[in-house]
Amino acid sequence: MKKDRIAVLALNALLLIALTAAVATAGRLDDSKYRVFCANGKMEIEQRTLEQEKNARGSNVCVLAEFDYLSDAEKYAENHGG
Repeated sequence: MKKDRIAVLALNALLLIALTAAVATAGRLDDSKYRVFCANGKMEIEQRTLEQEKNARGSNVCVLAEFDYLSDAEKYAENHGG
């Protein structure tokens, strides 16, 4: 009986670790985007999230576009005055 409880607790701990890893991985996948930001009157291309960019540049930041590839972000910025 005691061994069963220990086994169940161990299984629960493993499931919690797996769930935490899955959530962390999902967050990183979203962060791999290339974003074109308008920050303090300048256009910038970064892989940061909006929150990270605001922490780095201040609250006067907006996302203009988001791309999977750097070349697409660079083309967008070039075509829009960057």
